[in-house]
Amino acid sequence: MMDDLAAVARLSMVTKRLGGRVVLDGLDLAIRAGEVTALLGPNGAGKTTSVALLTGRLAPDAGTACLFGLDPRRPAARRRLGVMLQSAGLPDVLTLRELVTVHAGYYPDPRPIEETLALAGLTDLADRRCGQLSGGQARRVQYALAICGRADLLVLDEPTAAMDCGAARALWATVRALADDGAAVLLTSHDLAEADSLADRVLVMDAGRIVADDTPAALRARAGGSVIRCRSTLPPKAAALLPAVREAGMEGADLRLVSADAAATVRALLDADGRLEALRIVDATLEDAIAALLAPTEERIAA
Repeated sequence: MMDDLAAVARLSMVTKRLGGRVVLDGLDLAIRAGEVTALLGPNGAGKTTSVALLTGRLAPDAGTACLFGLDPRRPAARRRLGVMLQSAGLPDVLTLRELVTVHAGYYPDPRPIEETLALAGLTDLADRRCGQLSGGQARRVQYALAICGRADLLVLDEPTAAMDCGAARALWATVRALADDGAAVLLTSHDLAEADSLADRVLVMDAGRIVADDTPAALRARAGGSVIRCRSTLPPKAAALLPAVREAGMEGADLRLVSADAAATVRALLDADGRLEALRIVDATLEDAIAALLAPTEERIAA
């Protein structure tokens, strides 16, 4: 992995309390140029607070937040930042072209307006008023506002929410191209397929700390090779003793096994339960890997 000295944004030993609750607890986090970094974790893990600290909307109670070597609240740092938040609204009366033109004026070297509109897939909608847009179209406008200034760091919070598949894939392609050109990209998403497709690196948060920092492929490898689901009379504790099983539990009415060698596990499973039904085998996903990573040890082999 690249040395974190190359980080364009960093949180170092950060503690943050909100409403009397510790949200971040000695958090270390670094975002590097030329990478798409996905910040993932359950609700309440501290992802939103981390993004707010990196973008200067909050200050740490302890530790340091740094953006391009500066306090993230400094205008010189914020001018190199492009942000796409879920909660951001759009002015109803401006056209897309007018809004992007105004927003681009805040940056010292913005993209040409037509280039920004094309990258966001908005060329045909440029003269439509923002109040007339669908949810997915509004998200594309928010993406245009994030990229119009040639930002060195893009922070994308659930970027494809409300978009159809075609629009989402088009956005993924432009994000990948911007990272390949040297931009740092921080992505938060509940769509783990999106994170798996886009991210060079995944940071998994839980309870205000980073609990994993690796590539999507390496995290998937942690989950084992395959996920086996079936209807079985075999209890999970017994199934956990089968060859190559790394994790065993119930998923609704199904027995769910994570196996490093699906063929060996299935052969033993069939020998152990002749009444086995509804057998399915799939490759482990990023979702499987994160679920295994976040599960308490006592839940990984459930009774």
